Amino acid sequence: MIDFGFARGDVIVVTGAASGIGRSIALRAAEVGLSVAAWDINAAGVQDTVETIGGAVPAMALVADVDDQGAVQDALARSSELGPLRHLANVAGPPASAPLPYDDTIRMSLGSMRRVTTAWLDRGVPPGASLVNMASIAGNLVGTAPDWYSSAKAGIVGFTRHLAANRSGEVRANAVGPGMTDTPRLAGYAASPRGHQSLSRIPLKRMATPDDIGWPTLFLLSPLASYVNGAYLVVDGGWMVSQ
Repeated sequence: MIDFGFARGDVIVVTGAASGIGRSIALRAAEVGLSVAAWDINAAGVQDTVETIGGAVPAMALVADVDDQGAVQDALARSSELGPLRHLANVAGPPASAPLPYDDTIRMSLGSMRRVTTAWLDRGVPPGASLVNMASIAGNLVGTAPDWYSSAKAGIVGFTRHLAANRSGEVRANAVGPGMTDTPRLAGYAASPRGHQSLSRIPLKRMATPDDIGWPTLFLLSPLASYVNGAYLVVDGGWMVSQ
């Protein structure tokens, strides 16, 4: 087992754990000894994540809509049955392709991360608490379409820095900015003409795997990164620095 210094029995809450990056974080968290409270609106998907974890560590699948305050509170209460909720990975959010009004999608993405984080902190967190909010190179390094996606992802980094500056007595907060990542949301993209063009501009010549994002996330959450606070870690294979 890789030793990231996590205390055995501590719990990580992972939102968006049914697939992609969230699923990777949940699975790898179990590998490093954390108990896992896996949240998602996809009941079958999040249950599969927990079944894949197996019995190596305590794990719980919870169907939770992070856009619903009551659902968030209920999921936190259930999650706490596993033990102290010391770590949080905020991953859930609508895909960039979601054909929804701007205000709704900002609430569902940026607003939901604030909702989960605030509810978690307000319950009281144990010493050494840490969180990672999943942002993106969109909005922070490039201006992509749709407008709400870039706006929300930039806002997530701003919210993270607010937490680092103003609530560091409770939690150590950082953000991760993935580049192009091979998740179900981008299924088939690499084989498309636009995908080929994008891949040709990435020095590593490939998309990230979910684990390429999951492992750095766990490092930031871990005691090994105990003096990293308010950072925005770009994980994009060198895509942006090569432009």
